[in-house]
Amino acid sequence: MTDQIPTKAPHRPFPFRLFLWSVVIVGAGAAGIYLADQLVLAPRRKMVARIASLDKENGRLKTYLKLLEFTERRAQLEVISQTKDEAGETVNKLRFTELDPQGGVIGEQRLVELKGDEVYIDTLVIKFEDHFVEQADPLKGKALLLFRRIFTNRVKPDDGYILDRHGVAPEIYAARTAPSSFEQELWTRFWDVANNEALAKQSGVKAMHGQAIYGRLLPNMVYTLLMRSTGEVILPTPKEPQPNPSLVAPN
Repeated sequence: MTDQIPTKAPHRPFPFRLFLWSVVIVGAGAAGIYLADQLVLAPRRKMVARIASLDKENGRLKTYLKLLEFTERRAQLEVISQTKDEAGETVNKLRFTELDPQGGVIGEQRLVELKGDEVYIDTLVIKFEDHFVEQADPLKGKALLLFRRIFTNRVKPDDGYILDRHGVAPEIYAARTAPSSFEQELWTRFWDVANNEALAKQSGVKAMHGQAIYGRLLPNMVYTLLMRSTGEVILPTPKEPQPNPSLVAPN
């Protein structure tokens, strides 16, 4: 009995047409998904991101406007008298009084007598990074402000009258709460931090600098100094003295 030779299975051709259609269908599907992503989903993602960015910017602006409206420190500079000396120079007799938000006196009133036609009020400002302000951080959410000294165009800054003492937290801050070691160190090492990028970054400080405003003052007028929480210092138009029982009468 002889063995039967197995017959070969018939050869089937590769389904190129089916393969091509599959590739076309898959490609069309992928292209459709890509187009849907680019035409629909991507713009939607950009819109959501843009809305989030605008919301953040809106919140930042609202915080800034709130701080801009809020006066952190306020003081009166009263021109008690202006006279001329024998050399014809103007002699200003001034009274500096720091006020609380209700108009009450903070600390001691200072009487100052200086020669000169232009009176300068020198200040120091510590500003923190924006994200502390946006988050309303209790310590770094607003600028720290210091009235430094008064001088004139005839009296050098170093010879001017000292207002807030160097290295000591201003009384208005100390009256609200005892200054933290962080604040105390900033005031004590003001120029060290101001001139050292690493120290400033470590403290969250955006800027530390001095700034001065000045004007030609009129006799028998009261000027109000405003130091805002944004670090802005302004000197509005003067007013005539108003009776205030909490203020000492001019000598």
